Amino acid sequence: MNLLASLRYLVALDEHRHFGRAAEACHITQPALSNALRALEQEFGVVIVRRGRAYGGLTHEGQRVLASAQRMVREHEVLQQELLSSAGMVRGSLRIAAVPTATPVLARFAALLQRGQPGIVPTVLSMSSKDLERGLDSLSLDLALGYIDRSEQCGTGLQTWPQYIEHYYLVRCRGRDAGGSYIGEPVSWQEAAALPLCLLTTDMHNRTLIDQAFTAAGVGPVQPAIETNSVLTLVHAVLAGDVCAVMPGAMAATIRVHGELEALPLTGPEVLTGIGFMAPAGGRPSRALEAALALLDTGAWRAQLAEHSGAPPSD
Repeated sequence: MNLLASLRYLVALDEHRHFGRAAEACHITQPALSNALRALEQEFGVVIVRRGRAYGGLTHEGQRVLASAQRMVREHEVLQQELLSSAGMVRGSLRIAAVPTATPVLARFAALLQRGQPGIVPTVLSMSSKDLERGLDSLSLDLALGYIDRSEQCGTGLQTWPQYIEHYYLVRCRGRDAGGSYIGEPVSWQEAAALPLCLLTTDMHNRTLIDQAFTAAGVGPVQPAIETNSVLTLVHAVLAGDVCAVMPGAMAATIRVHGELEALPLTGPEVLTGIGFMAPAGGRPSRALEAALALLDTGAWRAQLAEHSGAPPSD
């Protein structure tokens, strides 16, 4: 039995919560994954996986094996990167994720990192806040961009690097022949509540913040015309229909390529949310993670944030 491979399969099963999807992620067949996990159980002499017609979770003993598996897989990656990297060239993978509304910023971060360190291969993922925090806790993510206030409230043991303050906009269609700045005059949350809206689904933390803003404005949570878990759908719904959307600045900044859309700063109340990078506390960082964290202190990255985080223009 290849112990390390079997431990990887266990980590993948915990991540995907499904035998078929875990096997696909590991590029093996489902029977091969199941056989490897049974061999792992024989190796340790305990039942690790609760089996039924579907994946039933891990046993208490399985959770203990999983915790060790996560650390061993992580240490293997750290060691491999140290052996393959030289002083001037870092080599290895980096799994990074962002909450959906921050993905435009993370994509630019990954591109800037890869430009400076072409030996690093970033995997950029979009995740809900809950899945993002779970990925950091399980060590399946190296770095994440999300709501740092939420992580602090949840008491998660994470290192954080604040990046920018998220502002909110009402995005609407203004016609294909419109000219001028894509930033329009401010509008109140109360006025926005009277419009047909496309909003993210209620399982998204962004939607929680928006509902809280409508409540603070005295109009309570609104009933949207369209709900979606895709930020791309927000943009296309506004482009294709008669709906508006509420977006944070990083998303609103991406609509500059669509000349027929405009973003109106939302006021009364002004919603300000801290966005930052997060990484697991403790343990040795990989060479790729060290390079990513070093990038945060550069002028090149600060310039990207200033241009694309979506802060309202100063008067």
